[in-house]
Amino acid sequence: MGYGRHIAAVAVHAANFPHDILYSYIIPSELYRDGLEGCRVVVPFGRGNRRQIGMILNVSEEGPDTRQKLKKILSVADAAPVLNEEQLLLTAWLRENTFCTYYDAICALLPAALQLRLKEHYTLSDAAEPVKDLSPNASQLYALLRRARSQKELDTLLDEQDTAEKRKTIRELTEKRILFSVSSTSQRGKGKKLRMIRLCTETEETHSVTVKQQQVLTALEEFGDMEEKELCYICSVGSTVIGTLVRRGVLSRYETDPPEEEEAETAEVLPPLTLSDEQQQVFDRVAPHLETNQPKCFLLHGVTGSGKTSVFEALIARTLELGKSVLMLLPEIGLTPQTQRRFRRRFGNRVAVVHSSLSLTERRRAYERARTGQADIIIGTRSAVFTPVPHLGLIIMDEEGERSYKSEAAPRYDTIQVAKQRCKYHGAVLLPASATPTLESYYNAQKGIYELLEMKQRYGNAPLPAVTTADMNLERMNGNDSEFSECLIEALRENLERGEQSILLLNRRGYHTIIQCASCSLPVYCEHCSVPMTYHKPDNNLHCHYCGAVRQMPQTCPNCGSVHLRRMGFGTQRLEDEIAARFPTARLLRMDADTIRSRHTYEENFEAFRSGKYDIMLGTQMIGKGLDFPNVTLVGVLSVDKALFSGDFRSYERTFSLITQVVGRGGRGSKPGRAILQTFMPDHYVLRLAAKQDYERFAAEEFSIRKALLFPPFCDICVIGISGESLPEVETAAQKLVECMKEELAARQEKLPLRVLGPVPFTYRMIKGKYRFRIIIKCKNNVNFRRFLRDMLQNAGSVREIARVHVYADMNGSIGG
Repeated sequence: MGYGRHIAAVAVHAANFPHDILYSYIIPSELYRDGLEGCRVVVPFGRGNRRQIGMILNVSEEGPDTRQKLKKILSVADAAPVLNEEQLLLTAWLRENTFCTYYDAICALLPAALQLRLKEHYTLSDAAEPVKDLSPNASQLYALLRRARSQKELDTLLDEQDTAEKRKTIRELTEKRILFSVSSTSQRGKGKKLRMIRLCTETEETHSVTVKQQQVLTALEEFGDMEEKELCYICSVGSTVIGTLVRRGVLSRYETDPPEEEEAETAEVLPPLTLSDEQQQVFDRVAPHLETNQPKCFLLHGVTGSGKTSVFEALIARTLELGKSVLMLLPEIGLTPQTQRRFRRRFGNRVAVVHSSLSLTERRRAYERARTGQADIIIGTRSAVFTPVPHLGLIIMDEEGERSYKSEAAPRYDTIQVAKQRCKYHGAVLLPASATPTLESYYNAQKGIYELLEMKQRYGNAPLPAVTTADMNLERMNGNDSEFSECLIEALRENLERGEQSILLLNRRGYHTIIQCASCSLPVYCEHCSVPMTYHKPDNNLHCHYCGAVRQMPQTCPNCGSVHLRRMGFGTQRLEDEIAARFPTARLLRMDADTIRSRHTYEENFEAFRSGKYDIMLGTQMIGKGLDFPNVTLVGVLSVDKALFSGDFRSYERTFSLITQVVGRGGRGSKPGRAILQTFMPDHYVLRLAAKQDYERFAAEEFSIRKALLFPPFCDICVIGISGESLPEVETAAQKLVECMKEELAARQEKLPLRVLGPVPFTYRMIKGKYRFRIIIKCKNNVNFRRFLRDMLQNAGSVREIARVHVYADMNGSIGG
């Protein structure tokens, strides 16, 4: 064909980590056009030339001295690129920094509604003459296919019993031009009617379900009615799983029209923002940098109730005046409704919301509004950081200290690091903000890498809540065996009499948190996880909070057969019962993962509490941050001691943050607030400093410990995770990985500063039927280390013992779990 051919560098969806490179394909002249980078294509892949979806990341022209024998692109799926220049750069950055595949990164950048499915089927030749020189297997299959009466029957015959031998036979029939392969692509979320799935509330038959069926039920309980395709996608199940539940009467199907386009919402005429002196100082420091088109990172450390959101509004308004766009990131889906409502009052329909609980249609619509500039204020959770917007000027990360900003699935990115890359590309301002920022961010601010901004006073000079520590050891000595200190009960009574609201935090779901055998002392474990199951009173069943498995309450110990089982522990369901018994007239609202049945329930319940329909709200950590209830004057924190010892070096930081944030929910209106912290460890420095809300002193204490033990921010930590269904195979693979690491280090000339710990099991050795081991590497996250780690993992993929298990790398993630 001569030189001058156009060659595409393609990331292929089917390439696993050891084989994740850019593959070169010839672009046929009839398919070539300018601007193919960022378009999806169908390509032949592997020895069998199976058709796969790929993404063109680069196009070049072949020179006269570089002729290669290459496969050709079969078709181009997109009329225009679906990834722009910035997104292509982010793809490469994610792959290098999070140790994912190219297509893992691409899937993070594109919402599920825009991702393609490839369907391949075959048609039979119309030739009537007999075919010669076929193998016995091919002759037999050809005779069988000739009897097929429809295309559907033909597809069924080819799809059943998918083995390597059968694929070889199909390939032979294709090469003989007896079978012709036809492929087509389809986009998720399209169609005139949406097939929806809902829970049948009248049925009680949910105790004998499989793990996959329970995943479906849990998703519907959490998000409400869902589109069937979306439900299958989120739960990674086939339609047969849902069909079985429909036939049993647990679920029902119905069709509905796609939601209409949102009506244009006009901004209300609101009075100008009135900023306090501290708020104005922050605005005056940040606003000039919005005009420079140079990347800049601040850290806003403001106490709870200091009015950070008003500063955000003022900065957003200034950004819009400059013709630029804004990303407003939040740690939890439950915080988006109140932020959306507040911003839409001021900015109208310029606001779009992006998060994982939206339907496929809603996500696609929000994505397109952002991409085309129809919406220039994007509110969303972690994944919204990838939303393409023109002329990005400002990224705000509210409650930056929350660990939900770190992804725990490939690509395992940290949102603030992605935000930095986007600000660098656009010359934008990054403003992380929190009363309890991550210690890494606070360290960067102290070192001058970020510019530290502080707001030390509540808006209107309102005082911070007064915190009382209740020593539960003294309560036990005084004969109080309940879960409530006398001072908390008295404070609740006083609040009810005054018509003021209260919040109670207990970060444990269920009724009894453990069922233990009195004879052998072992708890009842989940069959799929090395985790004790939790008793839930409403259905009288045991639930696993990790894999979603449900089983009936056993009558005997599964380990020794004893009939003496003790119900122990205290969860939110039991808390609700005991509060109701003590205060029969109190109106209670429980907020945890068991009561939130859809994404709308957050907003409905929080709004009902805000409007005074409930007296006491109790729940898990979802009620502890970012919420504003003016009539809440009492916060009770029950039993946070266990959180200090979760097996992760960040456990102190998370406990301090949770206490500080939930205490800050009180006294945000005109009335002063108070908080009661119940603990069996009243002298622990983390709890003492959290009671004082002294973040600076806590950070200093924690820095001294982490520096001595060499933990972030004084180094980076990379966790190599190994998981599989066979414990011996996982243990062997983990040991082999350490050997591969030593060999790779020995083969390199440069010396890398490393400390390798392990391999050891995770805190919970088995989750969802997979055994899990980890190798912990204390390192310096630089180019040399990342190159070493990727080369080592890719080479290890060819080792037989390692190829049998799943291996991943997580930089600066959790080391517990």
